Amino acid sequence: MRVTQSMLSGNLLRNLSNSYAKLGKIQEQVNTGKKVTRPSDDPVTAMKGINYRTELNNVEQFSRNIGEAYNWLDTTDDTFDKVGSALQRASELMVQASSDTTTPDDREKIDAELNQLREHIRSLANTKIGDSYIFSGTKTNTAPFNVTTNKYEAPKDENKPTDSKDPLNKPIEIEVFDGINIQINTTPIQLFRDIDDMFDKISKDIKNEVSGSELSSHITAIDNIMGKILTTRADIGARQNRVELMDARLQSQEVIATSRMSENEDIDYEKAITEMITQESIHRAALSVGGRIIQPTLVDFLR
Repeated sequence: MRVTQSMLSGNLLRNLSNSYAKLGKIQEQVNTGKKVTRPSDDPVTAMKGINYRTELNNVEQFSRNIGEAYNWLDTTDDTFDKVGSALQRASELMVQASSDTTTPDDREKIDAELNQLREHIRSLANTKIGDSYIFSGTKTNTAPFNVTTNKYEAPKDENKPTDSKDPLNKPIEIEVFDGINIQINTTPIQLFRDIDDMFDKISKDIKNEVSGSELSSHITAIDNIMGKILTTRADIGARQNRVELMDARLQSQEVIATSRMSENEDIDYEKAITEMITQESIHRAALSVGGRIIQPTLVDFLR
């Protein structure tokens, strides 16, 4: 077989072109830090990368949901803490008012402070996160206590004030993991109505100057309400603990997903740089050999 100069030149150019392509690919990997920059480089690695990235995006979204759950539950618990403090003060005032040594003027002053506590609890019932009222069920645009009518929002059915089908009592759930939802709101609007009715009865009895023994009955009513608040806070605390457990699980899942994605996509810099230096040496050798095997031309002899 006769080997011509054009064959040698063609093979040389083709090999140099392949060498340039390999060198360019390794250099691109070093620049980007990724094994593949397009699906055609390695379809299997690219497909796995899409799956790992989707998993990581889901974990990040669930983490944002966890943050929202923390916000609602912490705000709710803090609000009930303040309601409990107000009722504790109301109980102390009723102990004073029920004493037979308390004068009508003193009871009038007590009634004035009780009215302020009533207004304070009404304002707590209208607690908001952003633009959402947290105690209105799914009617987050509606304030539980209407300052215009000076009344709490009425249930759809007065005979079923805690009906779960009533939007004011519907739970708001948020997904914190695949298929796992946690209720982030509390629906105590009937509890707030009971508190308001209790304050109304206390005020009427003080104004009617009933006896101290009759006023003392309201202390038991306040204690019963405070018991309900403690029960509600216990439920909130249980959900807070569940959210903390899910948060820890998500943090571990994020680390695992990130590690998998890195192992699948990221290059080993030491190995890549070694390959680049090796390929560069091969390329230089190819250029040197090519310069020797190509026949000299007349121009070379005219130097």
